[in-house]
Amino acid sequence: MPETAALITEPTALVAVLASFVALVFGLSRVPALSGFFERLPPVIWAYFLPMLATTFGLIPSSSPAYDWLSRYLLPFALFLMMLTVDLPAIVSLGPKALIIMFVGTIGVVLGGPLAYMLFDGMIADPEAWKGFAALSGSWIGGTANMLAIKESVGASDSTIAPLIVVDTVVGYGWMAILLGFSAYQARFDAWVKADTRAMESANAVLAGFDQERRPSTTAGLLVMVGLGLGAAVLSRTWGDMLPSLGDPTIVSAGTWAVLIAVTAGLVLSFTPMRRLERDGASAVGYAGLYLLLGSIGASANLTAVLQTPIYLLAGVVWIMVHVVLLVIAAKLLRAPLFYLATGSMANIGGAASAPIVAGVYLPAMAPVGLLLAIAGYVLGIYFALVCAWLLGIVAA
Repeated sequence: MPETAALITEPTALVAVLASFVALVFGLSRVPALSGFFERLPPVIWAYFLPMLATTFGLIPSSSPAYDWLSRYLLPFALFLMMLTVDLPAIVSLGPKALIIMFVGTIGVVLGGPLAYMLFDGMIADPEAWKGFAALSGSWIGGTANMLAIKESVGASDSTIAPLIVVDTVVGYGWMAILLGFSAYQARFDAWVKADTRAMESANAVLAGFDQERRPSTTAGLLVMVGLGLGAAVLSRTWGDMLPSLGDPTIVSAGTWAVLIAVTAGLVLSFTPMRRLERDGASAVGYAGLYLLLGSIGASANLTAVLQTPIYLLAGVVWIMVHVVLLVIAAKLLRAPLFYLATGSMANIGGAASAPIVAGVYLPAMAPVGLLLAIAGYVLGIYFALVCAWLLGIVAA
């Protein structure tokens, strides 16, 4: 749908619309009569899905400076506040299983790309489509920075990667919506795989125990949290823009630096008395920022794009399914809970913006686990995406 068809385009009005959607969804989730509905379809799904519908039907545009601003500043704002309240030793106590599951998800992306391309190659007109698939593998193992790095590495043109960006949005975030919905079935999945949840429950108990010390929010406390979060967001972006990009092609971009600075600053301060800001609800304020950011992500996805690139979308679905099948097999063999599978998957497919949201929906106190896994994905992403690009080149030859 053309951008000119959108009824609301003014940036401030768009932020208000997104905030209203999020408020509506979470407000309705507190209505006792609707509790069963939202247990099966968590409010976070609707915080993403309603803006997507609004874009599809022309109420709001699929791109706007408002979305760019939200992505630029809300992500470091939220990550800083969430890291500020984290108990890092408790997360470390989870052991290696979470990292193994995430790594299996990475292997699923590496193998799924060439397989999907091989199945649909004859139906795709662009002879260089494999380069777009290679760029998408970067996005699905580490995020946008890795996608751009692989794009430059294989020499993919903008027209070649354009349909893959649609796949990234529709299939990638569609899978995120499914994972959010699966959160209501954790107990069933864990029973099926006979999951050993002791380490996860122990870490969750430690992290959730800090919630018991919370007190009613005060004006002073909220102002301190908002001020610190916004200050950290602006400083991390400013310093990130000043630091040099690393790698040729770029592996660590200005955006990557900004996230790393915000996360590192939050983690360092979590060992100081500033961690007590959680008593005033610092992580809750961080979540509010993430959910608003999620709304802007949903707004950038237009369902009509599905009709424009059906073959690419089918290939993307097959690709994701390879990733999922390997994760389920690994979870069964390792007796890993659904939380590990969902968080490890989104640490690959969605990166730092999405993994904490998914982790937080499954176990609210464990959102930092999703972020730390996503950061590990940044490190792994460029190397394994290059392996995927190499395999795609072989298949396309």
